[in-house]
Amino acid sequence: MTEQQLGSVVIGGSQAGLAVGYHLRQRGLPFVILDENDRVGAAWRNRWDSLRLFTPGRYNGLPGMPFPGSPGAYPTKDETADYLEAYARAFELPVRTGVKVDRLAKTGDRFEVTCGQQALSAENVVVATGAFNNPRVPSFARELDQSIVQLHSKEYRNPSQIQKGAVLVVGAGNSGAEIAMELAPHHQTWLSGPDTGQEPARAGTRLDHLLTPMMWFVATRLTVKTALGRKLRDHFLDPPRGIPLGRVRRKDFAPAGIERVPRMTGVKNGNPILENGRVLEVSNVIWCTGYAPNYNWIDLSLPSHNGLPIHDRGIVDACPGLYFIGLLFLYSLSSALVGGVGRDAEHIVDHI
Repeated sequence: MTEQQLGSVVIGGSQAGLAVGYHLRQRGLPFVILDENDRVGAAWRNRWDSLRLFTPGRYNGLPGMPFPGSPGAYPTKDETADYLEAYARAFELPVRTGVKVDRLAKTGDRFEVTCGQQALSAENVVVATGAFNNPRVPSFARELDQSIVQLHSKEYRNPSQIQKGAVLVVGAGNSGAEIAMELAPHHQTWLSGPDTGQEPARAGTRLDHLLTPMMWFVATRLTVKTALGRKLRDHFLDPPRGIPLGRVRRKDFAPAGIERVPRMTGVKNGNPILENGRVLEVSNVIWCTGYAPNYNWIDLSLPSHNGLPIHDRGIVDACPGLYFIGLLFLYSLSSALVGGVGRDAEHIVDHI
């Protein structure tokens, strides 16, 4: 096994990892960014076709480079991916694509990052794999009839993947609501799960444009250093719950032919059963049930809560030299947004 000595290794080459790379480059520090995808921005390209960001372009720029196009437009997922690719080129960030990290461990005062037959030795490691990697699907999913098509929102691309017959979308947050709206013209569609609420205005409307600066202020200024920020963090993370609807309104469901139903709790005779005992005969189930943390590849004894590492603004005091970025409420609500990672990245690199 070959080994290379480095100053810092950044694991993950999407917006959070690139923002860290920018600040490391600005300070002239040696580093490399590792990404398991074959292309920068692939994490965005591989989402469903109609996905758009929930924040307008003016709030989506990374450090040193504004997001192109109209500042009031809501970028598509491919426009976001193109921007990240252009960003990496513009600042000549050393991104190694197609490199999957199998293990992160520590020997003495240095980290060992194992990638197949290659090992990297580093003083610092920044884990920038984000919060949307490990799809969460309930264990009873395997009990559904084998004829039912099952997809997690991470795998869903467009209606062509759905077979004839009814669809149950499980999870009524933004992903579930948008996918249900897309499928409703072609299939009988049920949307299952608790109401996550909705933002004051639909994304892209005139009222939304007026309110967005205020909402962005809240998303960036209510940090975990404030009592209200900590309360907001606990509301979303303990237990995990969906973000309020941004583009779809509650009133849109019925006219679209979507029936809101209670939470799915199990399977009966191969079909979904709801918490009120109702059994639905469906041909498709789309799991919009979010993501679970997956740090099994980190071979370090780290304190954690709900599967997430305990840290202070991404700095892991229990393991000097280890950092996390891109997590929801790493510091504020904006920490998991494209335009919010830059502040966290600068703080982490200052510490490095």
